Amino acid sequence: MRTYADLHIHSKYARACSPQLTPENIDLWCRIKGLGLVATGDFTHPKWFDDLQEKLEPHGEGLYRLKSEFRQKEARFTPVAETDVHFICGTEVACIYRHNEQTRRVHHCIFAPSLEVVAKINTTLEKRGCKLAGDGRPILGMSSIDLLKILLEIDPRNVLIPAHAWTPWFAIFGSKSGYDSIAECFEDLAPYIFAIETGLSSDPAMNWRVSALDKVALTSHSDAHSLPNLGREADVFEGSELSYSGIMKAIREANPIAVSANKQTSPLKLSGTVEFFPDEGRYHYDGHRDCKVCLSPAESKKLKNICPKCNRELTIGVLNRVEELADNKPDRKPAGALSFSSLIELDKVIAQAQGVKGRATKAVEEQYWQLVSEGRGELQLLLDVPLERLTAITTERVVEAIGRLRDGEIKGIEPGFDGEYGQIHLFAEDERGRTQSSLF
Repeated sequence: MRTYADLHIHSKYARACSPQLTPENIDLWCRIKGLGLVATGDFTHPKWFDDLQEKLEPHGEGLYRLKSEFRQKEARFTPVAETDVHFICGTEVACIYRHNEQTRRVHHCIFAPSLEVVAKINTTLEKRGCKLAGDGRPILGMSSIDLLKILLEIDPRNVLIPAHAWTPWFAIFGSKSGYDSIAECFEDLAPYIFAIETGLSSDPAMNWRVSALDKVALTSHSDAHSLPNLGREADVFEGSELSYSGIMKAIREANPIAVSANKQTSPLKLSGTVEFFPDEGRYHYDGHRDCKVCLSPAESKKLKNICPKCNRELTIGVLNRVEELADNKPDRKPAGALSFSSLIELDKVIAQAQGVKGRATKAVEEQYWQLVSEGRGELQLLLDVPLERLTAITTERVVEAIGRLRDGEIKGIEPGFDGEYGQIHLFAEDERGRTQSSLF
């Protein structure tokens, strides 16, 4: 059985996040998106933790589901089959501290095997002076090493995975305040870091350029700040035995070295990931948003990383930072590397097929709800449902767009930079003005 999993999301209590991010709505939108497993998000926040305790019930070892009395319905969403969404205790925290004579700002995803263990984590952090009530993504005045030590002392089953590992400002490899390696960050505790989250602005192929990362699994999650962004990146698990220990073992065994040595012993396996096109990520290229300057790494190098408009230092993006740390060429794929699929969200695909710029138009929404109701979820539509079946439930132009997406047939790219999302075009410029009916 295939399960799509999004293990990094947020709640309404996280800064700059939608008030619609409630347990009820997250459960509903996971079903709409086709996700079978999702992180609780923000479990360090007192009010959110209360919500989780009230509204979730155990559903397998170390996992939970929404209690039936809280389950929501969406009039526009009438799926063929209802399925349970599994919740896993997971959150993001920000560590800001001095290490090796530099200020470090590093975000981490942490996972716990139960809400009872979460309570111990929260109590311990509060005793250490951490203020947890101000933000669902709290700032912890402690090092990454100290955080990991605390987690392992509370329960050795707790897991830490560096979040969006390449983001310039807040990541383990970030160009502004990060490290050059996992070992530099975690020192003698580095062996406990068995995975990283690649983030929206990088994909596995970019990470394959760094040989040291062959020792860790590459995971991908949405970091969703709103309901529609759930599942824009996801892990893909194969197997029927979902459990906390099974999930963590599957991730632990999914690094290229272990896979190539046939060391995947878990009945549940991490088989791959669903990716944002990294070019669409907000920090793929270098540049200055206010100056409207977007540059490739080669162009930045010629300018000595100085903005040609304001003469200040550029925000160095993920592609540039990967090239700085890379010890392999761009076409390198290590033995045992997992597969991945690059996607655009379904409503964006429909908007491109309709030839409109906005994804929130009435026509796009109508076609979106028709598709997800009849196609068993957004990810299944984009990845799994045969194109022949799609022709019975949507227009030929949408089917053409999904087919191009699956084949990697991209007609145009505008890279993201310095906080601005990029754009991926499935239709050439001379096709974009045509209506759905006129193209065929």
